[in-house]
Amino acid sequence: MTEPTTDPLGDLTGDLTAGPPADPARRVSDGASDAERVIHEAAVLMAAAGLERPILVVQQPAAVMPTTFRVDVAAAAAVGALTAAVAQLAGRRQATRPKTATVNGRAAQISFRSERYLQIDGVAPADPWVALSGDYRSLDGWIRVHANFAHHAAAAARAMGLAPEAGQAVERKALAAALAARPSREAEAAILAAGGAAAAMRPWEEWVAHPHGAMERNGLPVRVEALETTSPARSWPTAAPSTPPTPPRGLEGLRVLDLTRIIAGPVCGRVLSGHGADVFAVTGQHLPQIDSLVIDTGFGKRSCFLDLREPADRASFEALVAGADAVVESYRPGALAALGYSPQRLAELSPGLVIVDVRAYGSSGPWAPRRGFDSLVQMVSGIARAGQLAAAHDRPVPLPCQALDHATGWLAAMGLVGAWCRQRQQGGSWRVEVSLSATAAWFIGLGRVAGLEVTDPGLAEVADLRLETPSGFGLIGHVGLPGTIEGATVGWDSPPPALGSSPPRW
Repeated sequence: MTEPTTDPLGDLTGDLTAGPPADPARRVSDGASDAERVIHEAAVLMAAAGLERPILVVQQPAAVMPTTFRVDVAAAAAVGALTAAVAQLAGRRQATRPKTATVNGRAAQISFRSERYLQIDGVAPADPWVALSGDYRSLDGWIRVHANFAHHAAAAARAMGLAPEAGQAVERKALAAALAARPSREAEAAILAAGGAAAAMRPWEEWVAHPHGAMERNGLPVRVEALETTSPARSWPTAAPSTPPTPPRGLEGLRVLDLTRIIAGPVCGRVLSGHGADVFAVTGQHLPQIDSLVIDTGFGKRSCFLDLREPADRASFEALVAGADAVVESYRPGALAALGYSPQRLAELSPGLVIVDVRAYGSSGPWAPRRGFDSLVQMVSGIARAGQLAAAHDRPVPLPCQALDHATGWLAAMGLVGAWCRQRQQGGSWRVEVSLSATAAWFIGLGRVAGLEVTDPGLAEVADLRLETPSGFGLIGHVGLPGTIEGATVGWDSPPPALGSSPPRW
């Protein structure tokens, strides 16, 4: 049975169907062009990171994916803000006039679903979504279960009273039957309590009335703050000469430890490496991964295995931190601190360090400890429900890509660039925070568009945006890095590495 398309907020969205309205406090005039909206939004984001107004050219800003949300503006603004931020940083370290950054809106949007266009030797990787992941009807609505990791799948089954025989997996139909008999919020709470990951679908008005949703309603999706103010300002690293000479790369010589997995955090590292940063991905060999995402987000990085429970690996890790300009981490709040590496301790190991925290629900508030992924945040924040209403479907309709993940990754990188600039001006150690839920609030505040009839682009339609890169995995067909800077080199100088393929040293 199709859901009705009326909603208490429908009168706030003009001719569009029901759903969250734009935030009037931060939007440009109704008559602004899409390019003007992108530049305005990029300026707002950069100001939050302490950066100047962008010198930004926007090309092809029109929507290229079917959705009722402004993925077009969000993607171009996030990519544009980071690219303009790198241009500002490069101008400061080279003492030159400000450089012009350019963002192609179509390329930015396609980069937000880069994992969908990945191929190895002409073949798409296996679908990372396992059998138990997805949307389920509950007794009173819908719930989404995220079960791509085996321990999350086991937790969902256990919470629903399902105990498969040894060596056998729980079947989807069994989980569906168990969830259909439970209210969605009750099932959500049970799965989370069991150590799993799930989210009941909520309408936007319920989310903004929730203590956590209300906390983020009028905020910005990136926060930059001083962690301590006594460390001296660092000097910019000197770029190594190249033969033959090549145009400079904005972040060349800056060292980043990437302690992240899956999409948002690794995208941050991928963006930074594309602008010349030395990005070292550090993970534990015991931690689960999704192979195709490791490849898609690994360009330009090195990788090592460290287990921070082991004394020898802790020594190697601390040496890496001591030589780093930034640490990007995406563990749940308190996880690194429990291992002895609070933000304060990391800054002690490397005075002047910038620490970037990538969270699902932020570092404070009632939901901060909650497990979360892009698809789950779309469910709780009202995005999936608004998509359902706009499309007049009988099930949740999410964004046409993992847009919260990708946008959060770009915003994390932009916040880091802003913090680097502030560190060189003011000294101190700095902290940047981004979260999927804050990014969702930002998306909602951008308003709505009648874009459901846009044709979804397949592989053939994005051929001009794809590259081929030889690697140890085979010939990788992939989406290139969007955004260019006047007179600078942008792009990756190495393919994705195999996990653990480098020794743990700079």
